[in-house]
Amino acid sequence: MGVLDGQVALITGAGQGIGRGIARALAAEGARVALAGRTAQKIENVAAEIRSEGGDAQAFACDVIDPEQIEQLVQDVVGHFGGLSILVNNAQTAVHGELLELPEQDYLRGMESGPLATWRLMRACHPHLQGQGSIVNLGSGAGVRWNPTGYGGYAAAKEAIRVLTRTAACEWANDGIRVNAILPLATSPALEHWERINPEEAREYIATIPLGRLGDTEKDIGPAVVFLCSQNSRYITGHSLPVDGGQVLMR
Repeated sequence: MGVLDGQVALITGAGQGIGRGIARALAAEGARVALAGRTAQKIENVAAEIRSEGGDAQAFACDVIDPEQIEQLVQDVVGHFGGLSILVNNAQTAVHGELLELPEQDYLRGMESGPLATWRLMRACHPHLQGQGSIVNLGSGAGVRWNPTGYGGYAAAKEAIRVLTRTAACEWANDGIRVNAILPLATSPALEHWERINPEEAREYIATIPLGRLGDTEKDIGPAVVFLCSQNSRYITGHSLPVDGGQVLMR
């Protein structure tokens, strides 16, 4: 018996990294999981992993920048599983660069894949989540870092997501929907690539983490999402939870 038995969870960006880890953690606690992502083969592979371990998983190809694909995704997930009770908005195109050099198109892509897609998905899922639904959105420590130089476009997108999280938590409380955010710090393909090309900067960055390491997507980040989606957190909504080894000081 898992704490999420009987739940149906939709996770975007589930083909790798944090999305994959969250999907595996939710499935391990009994949730039936819908895995969404742009690359069909990646999400099919993760779905196959989960099924091989006794879980119930289905892959759905979707580019969250496209509003029509979002609407179709939600319809397909509800049609396949018969309902929906958890939404995890993980998909996000990362954009980096100082403000004077950051191309406007890159900035817009970060906003479209982040807060705009999050808003659209929350609204599309709202009718199905009413009663006892939960939403977990992904923010980032970049948005509350004292100096976000080089990450301003990404940080702006992630902070917009946190504002949407707090707003939805307040507006939808009477609908029986809880909405929270996590600020994760974990290994991912993008972070591993960054470590390889910037080893000295990576060492300095890891030194700022009190626990001295990057998190594991399934064992460290996933359980936090499980908690926020379970009845163990039934009195928590509108909260931003850093899951980052103590790096961020929230005020």
